[in-house]
Amino acid sequence: MKTYEYTINDELGIHARPAGLLVKEAGRYKCKVTISKGAKSADVKKIFGVMGLGVKCGETICITCDGEDEEAAVSAISALLQAEL
Repeated sequence: MKTYEYTINDELGIHARPAGLLVKEAGRYKCKVTISKGAKSADVKKIFGVMGLGVKCGETICITCDGEDEEAAVSAISALLQAEL
C-alpha cells in the first residue's frame, strides 16, 4: 500500500474538471485508489465520490493506492495533482 498527501492549491478546490482528470487517471490502474479528507473517504474511480468530498483550497487530501500496480498509480496521480491542483 502506497500513500501520498497533497494540499490543494487551486482556489476552486477539486471541482468538476480536475475531478474528472483524477477519475480518468485512476481508471488506468488495476489497484484500488482511495482519496480521503479527514474522516471521509471515497473511491477515486467514481466521480461522485470525489466530488462528494467537497475538497477546498488549502485542505489536505491523502491518496492511497493498494494493489499490483500501486507504485505506478501513486506516481502518476501525484504528478497529476501537482500539475492540475
